[in-house]
This record gives sequence, structure tokens and C-alpha cells, in this order.
Amino acid sequence: MASYDAKDLVVLEGLDAVRMRPGMYIGTTGIKGLHHLLWEIIDNAVDEVANGYGNKVEVTLHKDGTASVLDNGRGIPVGIHPKLKVSGVELVFTQLHAGGKFGDDNYKYSGGLHGVGASVTNALSRYLDVTVHKDGKKYSARFESIEKGGKVHSGVTVQHLTEVGKTTQKGTYVRFLPDDRVFKDTKFDYNTVLERLKETAFLNKGIHIELIDERTSKHETLCYEGGIRDYVTHLTSEKKPLFVPPIYIENEIDDTYVSLALQYVDTYTENIFSYVNNIPTPEGGTHEVGFKTALTKVLNDFAKKHNLIKEKDVPFIGDDFREGLVAVLSIKMKNVQFEGQTKTKLGNVEARSRVETVCAQGLTEFFESKKNENVGSLIIEKAKGAARVRQAAKKAKELTRAKNSIEGSMLIGQLANCTSRNSDINELFIVEGKSAGGSAKQGRDRYFQAVLPLRGKPLNSEKKRIDQVLANEEIRTIIGALGTGIGEDFKLENLKYNKVIILSDADPDGMHIRCILLTFFFRYMRPLITNGNVYIGMPPLYGVKSKGKIIYCYTDEELADITKDLSKYTIQRYKGLGEMDYDQLRDTTLDPAKRTIIRVGLEDAVQADKEISLWMGDEIGARKDYINKYANFNRVDNFETKTEDEE
Repeated sequence: MASYDAKDLVVLEGLDAVRMRPGMYIGTTGIKGLHHLLWEIIDNAVDEVANGYGNKVEVTLHKDGTASVLDNGRGIPVGIHPKLKVSGVELVFTQLHAGGKFGDDNYKYSGGLHGVGASVTNALSRYLDVTVHKDGKKYSARFESIEKGGKVHSGVTVQHLTEVGKTTQKGTYVRFLPDDRVFKDTKFDYNTVLERLKETAFLNKGIHIELIDERTSKHETLCYEGGIRDYVTHLTSEKKPLFVPPIYIENEIDDTYVSLALQYVDTYTENIFSYVNNIPTPEGGTHEVGFKTALTKVLNDFAKKHNLIKEKDVPFIGDDFREGLVAVLSIKMKNVQFEGQTKTKLGNVEARSRVETVCAQGLTEFFESKKNENVGSLIIEKAKGAARVRQAAKKAKELTRAKNSIEGSMLIGQLANCTSRNSDINELFIVEGKSAGGSAKQGRDRYFQAVLPLRGKPLNSEKKRIDQVLANEEIRTIIGALGTGIGEDFKLENLKYNKVIILSDADPDGMHIRCILLTFFFRYMRPLITNGNVYIGMPPLYGVKSKGKIIYCYTDEELADITKDLSKYTIQRYKGLGEMDYDQLRDTTLDPAKRTIIRVGLEDAVQADKEISLWMGDEIGARKDYINKYANFNRVDNFETKTEDEE
């Protein structure tokens, strides 16, 4: 047995721990983690602006692969730290849990609460340059991740902070190159950065943000004087508002600043986007509870005061007042405490009562105004319709539960279940078409893989009420198979399959079915997506047969690359899953050791909501405008092929 002594203990110096376990700090070394490096630097700049020390942030994506962020804030402290004997700049970029956000003196509110942001960006970069403009002087420092003796030392100071000149500017400039030894892809995506900056500009009223892409000469200037009011208008641009402009409330109570903007649209789902110190909280938390409580109480009081409730009406619950609601709730407070698996749920108990107080006062004042009575009446009428639908949906759910309990695992005879009862390993393939379903049933591993063939297209839940959705047999079958329930009844712990894999043809109909299913999951089973349980199966487009072997190709580019070195071969184009034999489907799409599947994630719930509304909603004009603006109708993908007959 090997000895285990004190000499065997490893101490990681400086930022080396970040490089060894980057996932602990940025979540992933994929494209999402790459952009996280930029978010950390942007958030530091925005914190300066949000606390009143500046008003401009400039983000540049450079041709050499670097990204830079410039602000006109106070500038990172340049003096020598009394205990650690290094400059403030070096401390911020080389020490974890070092920064000015742990006390109350420097930042009233801040997004970066853990002091790891700038140092993590440094640790995972090839190099990082900092320039500080402060008190009429210009300072610079440089850090590099140096490879020595087969080991990379992260974020080492190669140029200590040095005064390099005079300046009339103020603020901080950071430029860094993501390390290609950490990230497979180091190219920043312009649209991803733009959407993040838009959200930031909306949440910080009046801030000027510039995005410059030197690679493509794209340039965007963002500034929203209306703040989150403009945000709600932006969110509802592909929907029909019940009234205009959005309701807006803001106030401060006990060092907590609360702002709320809300609108109602002619859809059937609620969308509340909440933030704490500019940080998205997609799992909600105490601040959302406070808002919902206030909204329910105020609207109930309004309905009673104006005799809008009759005895024959279905009694209201909170959900009824949130049908078609689009709201942005932004609070700023000290000592934020997050909960939940992804740390995106606010846990501060005091936030609930503070938000409830501000929202109740603001909403009451709004609806008591004579000019807004009509708005209140419109909301109550919509709530009445929601209550009636809720009653119908309740009956539909009871019918669905009863149907499933009677038919059990048979599920209308469609589901071919697996024998394992271990939900941690089980997989469910939702397959387009009876023919493909038959091949999938033959090719699967019956122990842990279940197959649910769809007999037709499920209902587009974006255009229908919940009772209509539940009346659709395909939707009911999916709900019964998963076992989680939907909407407010959803329970992730009851999920029977760890992976829910959508398997559709690689054609427009298949894509439409995929979009319909993803829309349903997003609207009524969103935790499936946020928890990472939904996947897209990737069947090959082509089978290239040469010398008795089949090589599968998933893209036209891959086909061209494979065939360019072959002399004799034949190509089979798979127009649908049903054209593949069960063993081909098994080897390419079902077998975990050989298949390719894509996990569906939700990085930006706001953008997802807008795109689902655009593509799956009723606004045909908005879809046409988008297609005319962005579609490339002139693209032609050509490649040369040689078949056995031609040879």
C-alpha cells in the first residue's frame, strides 16, 4: 500500500488552483466559460458606473483574439497594500478573494461579491494588461501564464505596476487573451456579447455602453434612459400589449433599491425576469415572492373596490393575475445571499418584505389614479379568463392523471419503456414518426433506454391556452411518460429519465417538431432545461460506403472533407430516421459510446423568451421582418463527389 504522508500534500500557489479546476470558477471551459472571463471584467466596470463613479463602458473585440474593457470610473487603487506590500492592481488580479466589495465603504451595491472575478480572468488568460488612469497619472501592469518545467504558472506578474505618464482621463482599461491551453474555442461571439451588454444597459438607466468588433467593423452604442421600462417594451416587441406604456415603480427602503416594470400581453404564460445587483436570478427567490404577493393583494383589492367580482365568477388565485404578465424586477442591496444549485436564487429574508412594501405602495397608487382605472379593469378581465381556463385545465389534468394511472406503463400503447427503474441512468427518446420509432425500439438498449414515437406533430403551446395544450394527446403522453407534472405542479424529483432526447428528421418538418417540443418544455417544464435534462439527438445526414466500411457524416462540410481523399465510394443521403436500419440508428444515434447528442441549455432566459415568441407566436409580420433582415438567400453549399459509377 502506498504511503500517505504530509509530503504528499500538494499546495497550489497563486492562481494555479483556478487553472487546475476552472469549472469551479467559471462553470465550463466551453464557449459559455470563455465569455464568463469577459463578463467578470465588464461587471467590475459596471459596478463603478452603478455606484455613481462613471457613466461609460467600452468593450472591444480585437482582431488578435483579445478583448478589452474600458471604463471612466475611479480606477483600481494603485497604492501599496499595507499588509501584503503589493500594489492594489496586482492584488486584484493575482489574489483570489481580494477586492473592494467586501466592505460597505467602496460599493453600496455590487454584482461581483466573491472577489474572484478579475483574478480568474487573469488566471485563464495567456496574458492580461491593465492600464489605470488615476489622479492625473497613468499606470500599467502586465500578467502572463508562463509555462516552465512542463507546468503552467497562471497569471504571474511580469511587469509590476509602473507609472508610465500623465493623463487627464480616469478609469481602468483591461485587455486579455483567453488561453487556448484551457479553451478549445477562444473566439468571442459578437451577438452573445451584444445581448449581455443590452441587458446591462437596460438595468442601468442612462449608462452609455459601446461595443466595437474590430474583426467585422461592427459597432453598437447602447443607452436606455427609460431603464427597465424600455426593457419591458423590448421584451414585448413581438407580442400584443394589453395597454401602453408599461407600469413602472421605483423606491428605496432600508438600503434596498427596488424598481419594477410590468406589462400584460395576449399570451397565456407569465414571464418574470428578476435581478439582484445586475445579476440574473432565474430561479427567483424572496424578492420575487414579495412582488407576487403585492401584485395579488393589490389586484384583488382593486377588483373588490370596483365591484368587478361577481358571485358566479371563479375565485382568483395569484396565478390568474400573472397570465400574460411580462415583468422585470431589479433590486439592489447589500450582503446578498444566493441559494439554489446554480446560486441564482435570492435567499435574503428581508428582501421579501421590502420588495412587497415598495411594490404594494406603487401599484396601489397607480391603480387608484382615475386615469389608470381602465388598465386595472383590463387586467381583471384577463384574470377572469385565466381563472376559467385554470378550472378547465384542472379537469384536464385530472383526466390525464386518471388516464395514466389506468393505462400505466402502456401509455396509450405508444411508449416502449425500459426495464431499469434507476432514473439517474434512464433515457427517453422522443422520436418523430412510427417508422423511426420502430427502428429505435429495435436498436435501443432495453435496460435503460425508452422510446416514445410521436404519431403526429404535437400542439404549438405558444399559441394555445393551457387547457388546449392538455387536450392534445401527444402532449398528454409526454407528460405522463416523464412523470413530473407541468407548470406549478412540476416536480423535478419525479422525473423518470435523466436524459430526455428529442430525435427528429434533419429536414424542415423535423426541425419544426423539435421547436414545438422545446417550446413546450420552456413554457411548462422549464426546470428540465435549466437542470440540463433535455438533449437533441444528432443523426447523420450521410453514409459514405467505401471498401466495405461505412463512414457517417453529420454535415455537408464533413462529407466534403471525408470524400476528398477517397477514390471509390457511394453516398447514401438519409432523408429521414425511418430510412435507417435499426443497427445504423443504434450505431450513430442511440449508443452512448458512439452517438452525438447536444444538451439544451438556458444561458439567457430573456433572449430565449423573445426568440420563442418570434418564431412560435402569432406575429407573422415580425417573423417576416427578421427573415428579410438576416436570412442569406444566396448561400450555396457546393462540393464535388465521386461515386463508384462515375469512377
